Amino acid sequence: MYRDKLIPLTEPSFDAAELENLSACLDSRWVTQGPMTLRFEEGLSALVGAQHMLATTSCTAALHLAMMAAGIGPGDEVIVPALTWVTSAFSVEYVGARVVFVDIDPVTLNIDPDKIDAACTDATRAIIAVHLFGLAAPMDEIMAIARRRNLIVIEDAACAIGTTYKDRHVGTIGDIGCFSFHPRKVITTGEGGAVSAQDSSLADTVASLRNHGANGLHPPEAEPHGPWSMARFDSVGFNLRLSDIQAAVGVAQLAKLEGLLLDRRRQADLYLSLLEHDHRLALPVKDAGHTYQSFVVRLVNGDRRRRNQVMTQLSNAGIATRPGTHAVHRLGYYRLQQPGLSFANAEAGEDLTITLPIVPFAESGLTHFVADNLTSALDATG
Repeated sequence: MYRDKLIPLTEPSFDAAELENLSACLDSRWVTQGPMTLRFEEGLSALVGAQHMLATTSCTAALHLAMMAAGIGPGDEVIVPALTWVTSAFSVEYVGARVVFVDIDPVTLNIDPDKIDAACTDATRAIIAVHLFGLAAPMDEIMAIARRRNLIVIEDAACAIGTTYKDRHVGTIGDIGCFSFHPRKVITTGEGGAVSAQDSSLADTVASLRNHGANGLHPPEAEPHGPWSMARFDSVGFNLRLSDIQAAVGVAQLAKLEGLLLDRRRQADLYLSLLEHDHRLALPVKDAGHTYQSFVVRLVNGDRRRRNQVMTQLSNAGIATRPGTHAVHRLGYYRLQQPGLSFANAEAGEDLTITLPIVPFAESGLTHFVADNLTSALDATG
């Protein structure tokens, strides 16, 4: 039934609403950061309950800005889960600090809080709490460690717009939150991200750094304000502003978020019911706050070679898959910078995981087709 076309991992959900917003944006002739970006920021802020929300060019930019706003730099260490997308770690490198990897919980695939304390030193300044694949990290335990050790908590919520932890939206529990609107996320602006903060001084620093380091106008006593007035620049910043063209898409996407999340949970629940009795697979944790940005299963037995064989069989059936994500400490950069690291759970998280498709509003037959082919691939490679 589905063999005539490739089933993608996911795809954006667009309709006339995006086109209408884009047309309004272009008609206004204001296409850089402006009123449409403000609408997008206000909508995000209202959704997650953040005091401040600042749109950026990407979640990579958001994490970089968060590191700088937190004052992290050379000589500092930052705790990062060993299984995550590379930017969680690279954002630490951007500011000259040192990444300290911590292994994950093999069940949730998020950082194991029981292993954080042992990784901390006198140089530790922050913890990056990654909400991987849309499941919230164990924030109570992370925040308790952070408060006891006076550490900053930066939430990498790239995969987790709409995810909740004990009825609180992630990105508002730690000191700073970072979101992504890449096309593989639940809603997208093409490329795009955002920084959330409850503290005004952190938000002001991010706002300045994303806009070349601008700090407002010179004091009027130095020179009266007029059409000649220009911003002052007291620090070196960057151009990491989201354009109003992208924000126009984001405003339309944000209006669809609730429906998209309900649909992802519907499809995830169907996968869970179809696969729950297959003891060859470890399935995602079923949690009320999970948004299933990715539906990631793990082989209970076998190795990377067998996982690859399963993925090949699915590809031959016209089903796109990919591993969950990287065991970052094994990438070439860290093998050179920090040789000899080993984190067994994170390595299994890379070697044995398979991301299955969740296509917006796909009929249940597609989910059945993927699950049936996964079962057949497991049989064939057993």
